[in-house]
Amino acid sequence: MKYLDYAATSPLDEEAAKTYVKIATEYFGNANSLHDIGEDARILLENCRLEFSQMLGVTSEGIYFTSGGSESNFLAIEALLSAALKPGKHIITSLAEHSSIQNHLERLKTEGYLVTSLPFNEKGLIDLDVFKEALREDTVLAIIQHGNSEIGTVQPIREIGELCQSEHILLHSDCVQTFGKLDMKQISQYIDSLSISGHKFYGPKGTGLAYVRPQLNIKPFFQNTTHEKGFRPGTVNIPGIAAMTVAAKKAVDLMDQFQLNGHLLRASFLEALQTIKDHITIYGSEGHQQLPHIIGMSLDGIEGQWVLLEANRYGFAISTGSACHTGLLTPAQAMIALDITGKKAKEYFRISFGRHTSKADMQSFAELLINILFEK
Repeated sequence: MKYLDYAATSPLDEEAAKTYVKIATEYFGNANSLHDIGEDARILLENCRLEFSQMLGVTSEGIYFTSGGSESNFLAIEALLSAALKPGKHIITSLAEHSSIQNHLERLKTEGYLVTSLPFNEKGLIDLDVFKEALREDTVLAIIQHGNSEIGTVQPIREIGELCQSEHILLHSDCVQTFGKLDMKQISQYIDSLSISGHKFYGPKGTGLAYVRPQLNIKPFFQNTTHEKGFRPGTVNIPGIAAMTVAAKKAVDLMDQFQLNGHLLRASFLEALQTIKDHITIYGSEGHQQLPHIIGMSLDGIEGQWVLLEANRYGFAISTGSACHTGLLTPAQAMIALDITGKKAKEYFRISFGRHTSKADMQSFAELLINILFEK
């Protein structure tokens, strides 16, 4: 089967897998233990923290290893709320945030927080003027994703961050879809926290990290915790962290090549669909505002679920949205943010490609879509 669902997860890199086994068998100590075996594990852990600080362009003191993007989002948001720069309970976010954030915000509403959720414009982006209009004196936090998992748009985080800084508003950005694809150093100085997840860049599942600006006086969500400087409980997963670090370094080293290949594959795929261009919709933007490897689209009059089933029948793995949203009866979050409803929203599906995707794969899938459209 041809895998075209890399935005959901990616296979474990072979070198990362070997690293996991090596560390799990040779550096198995608890990093909080006081003996030499524990100290060896602690040194390795801190080296991984330093490596990530250099890749992100931040200080290592603000990096906390977690079990993945969802936990990182939760803990980072709680940390920022505990360190708000001014009184207030107003939060600004987008309608297309990951379910881990959407669900967290629903809980915060029960605690008295007011949430303003912003739509996308027609290009799948947060309009800066709309963001400005949403600002209030009691706005203490903004939560805006860097890259959208369903249509691949890249939000203007630098500009949003500058606005937030001028208004003493803290900013969290979910960077799960962009780490290893875009240079994080371009935005890390404009945000107060971010999240990434290992399995999105060929690292092991169950690994991730949160960065929280160390100058903030945060209070831990879990009291009396010693691991990760009190940020989260539980024995630190050093083999997973080491493997994630290896995968991350490789992703960053290959980033320019990945971008170039992504643009070529995207262009080739869209060119192959020219014969049905009047019957398809491609959602998103272009240039630096678009992740090339994520294509959110629809075929006129055909439900995305049907396209997914037909693709699976003919040997292609695609999706109809975020894997964390699958099974729900509501449309993809990006469709909601774009104000696309009803049958049109149900037509949406997503393809996303990675290192192992070839031009032939994309050509074959384009031919399948053409056949599906003509056979409807």
